[in-house]
Amino acid sequence: MNHPIDPQAWRTAVQRRVFLRNSAYGLGSLALSGLLNPSLFQQSARAADAVKPDSRWRGVVQPPHLPVKAKRVIHLCMAGGPSQFESLDYKPKLKELHGKPFPESFTKGQQLAQLQNKTLIARGPSCEFHKHGQSGQEISDLFPHISTLADKLCIVRSMITEQINHDPAHAFMNSGSIIKGRPSMGSWLLYGLGAETDELPGFVVLTSAGASGQQPVSARQWSAGFLPSKFQGIMFQSRGDAVHYISTPPGVSPDSQRQSVEEINRLNGMLIDDRLDPEIQTRIAQYELAFRMQASVPELTDFASEPKSVLDLYGVKNPGDGSFASNCLMARRLAERGVRMIQLYHRAWDHHGGIEHAMPVAAREVDQACAALVQDLDQRGMLDDTLVVWGGEFGRTPMGQGTGRDHHILGFSLWMAGGGSKGGVTYGATDELGYKAVENVVHVRDLHATILALCGIDHARLSFKFQGLDVHLTGVEPARVVKELIA
Repeated sequence: MNHPIDPQAWRTAVQRRVFLRNSAYGLGSLALSGLLNPSLFQQSARAADAVKPDSRWRGVVQPPHLPVKAKRVIHLCMAGGPSQFESLDYKPKLKELHGKPFPESFTKGQQLAQLQNKTLIARGPSCEFHKHGQSGQEISDLFPHISTLADKLCIVRSMITEQINHDPAHAFMNSGSIIKGRPSMGSWLLYGLGAETDELPGFVVLTSAGASGQQPVSARQWSAGFLPSKFQGIMFQSRGDAVHYISTPPGVSPDSQRQSVEEINRLNGMLIDDRLDPEIQTRIAQYELAFRMQASVPELTDFASEPKSVLDLYGVKNPGDGSFASNCLMARRLAERGVRMIQLYHRAWDHHGGIEHAMPVAAREVDQACAALVQDLDQRGMLDDTLVVWGGEFGRTPMGQGTGRDHHILGFSLWMAGGGSKGGVTYGATDELGYKAVENVVHVRDLHATILALCGIDHARLSFKFQGLDVHLTGVEPARVVKELIA
């Protein structure tokens, strides 16, 4: 704590005679100690080095609790909630019921968002589905590129969540809680496993916007919460400089900048001796990281080394143009360089109206790039230890909301690929009209537990003491690792 300054004591302390007397006593004692025991100076030097933190966080899970199948996670966040009925969950019975009253037996007493107390009309799928690959996975015709990956995809059709509005649903999907200040999944992964790079942040976020359905996404979705802030997700800009102020100021040489960083860190090191504040350690580490990023980030964002065939694979027309395609290519480059968690938010799926037009547009914006990312990782031998997860914060209702669909939490779909997930399988099911998950239900907490398990972490053993409690990503409610999704 900082104590109030006594003016009289301050005046006395800075008197010339007091200064000379204290200096003499202090220097004399130091000299005498050095003569009597020279090793003291060596111990002091080692102590000074000790306040300099290891630039690369090694994680608290040492050794891993479980076999490590995924070394990194790429989370393709379809912000707004894509309709499962036009993507991954085909319901022919719903198509037959299109335009007719939705059976009350399904919805009586159930939570609805904006359709509460309204006449519910069934809305069938607005596109066709076909089976793909040797596994025969049914995927919407709106995703022709992703369909080619059918035998690599693990499709989950029985997801459920607890939050029916966008921001709390995003928070729940990311942190397992709607309480502000809880760490996101990426922060938990970085805290548990550490980073594989000291040139870049271990948790990076990129965003892009679609032609419609642009649901806002708040920065709390990649917050470190009550964990030390060095586990915070870092948002890279999709256009221009990936990181603000990354360029060295005009007239400042790297040597002088290095000296400035060292002096600032020396002063911060003195603060560590004075007060127990983990954020000081974070501050030192972040100054070091920022200095190294001045060299690593420009190289990262320079796509000149990428051949035209790779740009064409992703559908990148203008590298660094802020598109989802450019972000997917950036995700692969980040994964190559050891970033632990990469999240790409594409804000394009909030289709309360005009879904027959908007859904195909949103699908075209992501389909080719998502498939290219999986293929590219596979060709480079990285898919085996890189987990790719695709999905939104919730799904969409089988009932129409005008020309669109409302939010839905009782049953929705996502897919995973690589990272030890089982390819060519469809897990779980909703009822015949797609209203509710009825077979092999997977809660968001179960998804978190499974992702952690693929990364070698037992979710019940990864915790952080906060306000007297051992807090977990999966919370206090029961959560299970869905072993059927693991190869």
